[in-house]
Parts: sequence; C-alpha cells; structure tokens
Amino acid sequence: MTSPLQHRIDVATSLLASSVTLGRGVLVVTPARQPEKLFRLYEFEACPYCRNVREVLTALHLDTEIYPCPKGGTRFRPEVERLGGKTQFPYFIDPNRDTRMYESADIIAYLFRTYADRDVPFNYRRIGSSSPMSSLASGIRGMRGMRANASKAPRELLHLWSFEGSPFSRIVRERMCELEIPYVLHNLGKERFGELGMNGMRLERGAYVPTPGGKREAFMKAHGRVQVPYLEDPNTGTKMFESAKIVEYLDQTYAE
Repeated sequence: MTSPLQHRIDVATSLLASSVTLGRGVLVVTPARQPEKLFRLYEFEACPYCRNVREVLTALHLDTEIYPCPKGGTRFRPEVERLGGKTQFPYFIDPNRDTRMYESADIIAYLFRTYADRDVPFNYRRIGSSSPMSSLASGIRGMRGMRANASKAPRELLHLWSFEGSPFSRIVRERMCELEIPYVLHNLGKERFGELGMNGMRLERGAYVPTPGGKREAFMKAHGRVQVPYLEDPNTGTKMFESAKIVEYLDQTYAE
C-alpha cells in the first residue's frame, strides 16, 4: 500500500511531468468525431512516443481502448508482433477504416486529418523539442509505467475517465500499465481555456459550469461533479474516484 507521503510525492512529480510537456494533453483543441468503433492503442505509459499519441487523443476528445505493453509484459506485446510484424510502440488500429500503423507522427497526422479535418496544430507537431520533453516527463516519474509486474488478467476491459495531462490520472494509468490491465480510456480534457488550473484555482472564477453539450457536462449529470481519474470495473461492479484509492484497489484486486 502506498503511504500518504509517497502519494504526495507522486502527485508532485506527476504535476511536474505535466508541466514540462508544455501543456499538451490538457486542453481540447478540436472536439473530433468519435467513430462508431473504438480505436485500439497498444502502448506503455513511460514511452515518449506513446505519450505524444495520448496527448493528441485528449486534444481531440477521442476515446480509445488501451492495451498496455510494458517491457517484460506477456499479455499484449506478442499480439502486436503478430498483428504488425514487429514489437514497436505505439501500435494503432482503427477498425472503422481497417487502418493499422506504427510511428507516432503518422498516427497523429492520421487522427487530425481523418477525425478533425485539419492539419496538425503547431504545438502537436513532431518538432525537435517534443519527444525530448516527453522523455523528460518519463524521467521525472522515475520511468513508472515502463516494466510489467505480475498480475491477474481481468475478464472485461475496465473503464477509466482521464486526460493525459492530469497528474492524478497519470498515477493510475502508470499502475494499470505495469499490471497490464486493458481498459477503455474516456478522455475528459478541459473544453475551454477558462477551465485551466487546478480545482479551486481555475482561470474562470465562481462555480464550475461545464460547456453545454460537451462530454464534461454529460459526466457531471451522471456523477454530480467533474473529477478525474474515475474508474469503473465491470468485473467487480466497483466505481470510484481518487487516485490513491484506485491504485490501492488495483493492487488488491489484480496484483500478484
């Protein structure tokens, strides 16, 4: 079990990791068209190239299935080699268009072009500082989400509401990656500039009101608040907020 002190350290370093990626993966750039079938993304949390793709999924407000492939993992890494011919990450599948691809830059261009009808914005292009900053973010977190730990496989995919730049969500995603737990990632990025800032310190003053018709409004109607991470596990019927409690639950339920 993670101690309260360790959790505070995790939150602090996770916040710093979000800061060095220049705000990518926090704000929705273009609400894209969510396709009928979910994407499949094979990746691992500490990989800077995988992070680039996850940032864009938040920027486009797109949900996807995540299949964690940490080093030493045996659950999904062999599947990537079988499907694509090599063990390289990220590996992306769009079943709506029968598209499969490696290379983060190609995936990013595909997502913007296909589902947002636009070119890749400057802040999300693969400019020289992009992957080094993502690598620095992984280093700050001590390469959490890099290597597999022994675990039990769930029967059904879990569901996680998150956004890439959320420091609390990162802690949960790292642990799910290490335990090779597949899940549906529901991106809940901030939908307007005034939402930027931590809870109680947003640029917009007063009571928080989500954008009408957006994913955050739908989440608030369902749960009474907008807070990430939020986990649902259909295998046990568990539904919960709070990163420390979620990590504890994952360890108790799936770690060996």
